Amino acid sequence: MPTLSPVLARLDADFDTSLDRLFSLLRLKSISTDPAFKADCRQTAEWLVEDLKTIGFDASVRDTPGHPIVVAHHHGPAGSPHLLFYGHYDVQPVDPLNLWHDDPFYPKVKELEPGRKVITGRGSADDKGQLMTFVETCRAWKAVHGSLPCRITILFEGEEESGSPSLQPFLEANAEELKADFALVCDTGMWDRETPAITVGLRGMVGEEVVVKAADRDLHSGEFGGAAANPVRILARVLADIHDDTGRVTIPGFYDGVEETPTQILKAWEGLGETADTFLGPMGLSLPSGEKGRSVLELVWARPTAEFNGISGGYTGKGFKTVIAAEAFAKVSFRLVHEQDPDRIREAFRAFVRERIPADCSVEFHPHGGSPAIQLSYDLPFLIKAQAALSDEWAKPAVMIACGGSIPVVGDFQTYLGMGSLMVGFGLPDDRVHSPNEKYELASFHKGQRSWARILEALTRS
Repeated sequence: MPTLSPVLARLDADFDTSLDRLFSLLRLKSISTDPAFKADCRQTAEWLVEDLKTIGFDASVRDTPGHPIVVAHHHGPAGSPHLLFYGHYDVQPVDPLNLWHDDPFYPKVKELEPGRKVITGRGSADDKGQLMTFVETCRAWKAVHGSLPCRITILFEGEEESGSPSLQPFLEANAEELKADFALVCDTGMWDRETPAITVGLRGMVGEEVVVKAADRDLHSGEFGGAAANPVRILARVLADIHDDTGRVTIPGFYDGVEETPTQILKAWEGLGETADTFLGPMGLSLPSGEKGRSVLELVWARPTAEFNGISGGYTGKGFKTVIAAEAFAKVSFRLVHEQDPDRIREAFRAFVRERIPADCSVEFHPHGGSPAIQLSYDLPFLIKAQAALSDEWAKPAVMIACGGSIPVVGDFQTYLGMGSLMVGFGLPDDRVHSPNEKYELASFHKGQRSWARILEALTRS
């Protein structure tokens, strides 16, 4: 591969210098949620802009009502794909500081065990180390070939760790400028230290708070017990009815739009070696509680759920108070997959509850967010190319995985820019993101750079 080989060689030769650049970025205290670090966040955005300019990007700091967004463009050969790379430069607070082994904003390389070195410091894995893998790939490619292999737009957000309040309006207002063939998102991870991964599915969510009301006041359970409606009992029965004995959700229409995962993908997940014991054991559990006959990975990656996140009613303080509560509350969340419609799920749930409320009682609902799932087709050409490219770099073949949670920006790209995302990152489960002593594997930073070079070559190969 005459195009790729010299880029990989350049990344290897320049690795120590790339590490110095990452350390300079990690020293900047870009804590987005704390107003005391507002100036630090802007300084970080300006640092990224100046660094991208040295590669030849047309880069700028874009003001928002909150922290600035970095946008950069680089032209590519005529007819080449247009890729949008996303990362975020803001980081989580470092509290409690006394639990850190080293200064969180004084990065180091430490050896955890023979042959295994890590980069320490806040933001090393989430997300500065991740985003700089791609920047370094662009730097090396430009140095070797004098140009980039395709048109690239870079978008670095400064509020991901504080809810991204400025991102959606920014995407909507700048859709024409930012729209690309598809996005590259680096805020994900590997399966393990030797197995790279592409995330192809993210579960959506619907949140509901339910309030069941009966009498106009709390009642004495001796005087009224057996005659008056008890909201706690009514609500408990409603919640119990949501699942059958096999773990399936009984709400009519709940599984509309839910597809079965392809057999070859299930076999690949089985090959990862995750079992109920390995997955649930560290939490003190052993028996999967979802749909019977499905693996734990299928349950959390590819199946929808209904979970009860909180329930209350009546007296819950110390001691005992014999009352029939006037109201009972529950918080219920649904994780969605494939083509499930959040609005239809919400309405189906409400209808399910209303059918079970006695005529002299009432129910109220309070919504708490709703977003569809993200599910890429497993046979998309850019996924297949990226999987092969990653497999060439790492010790084990790349796997296509899913995520039980969600990455909101991926949905935003789909909603506001009309494009899908290739989700590739090099973080590990033990990187301690959002916690004291965050780290990023030195191999992740080095081989991450080489991986992006391979992916760019694969995506742009004619």
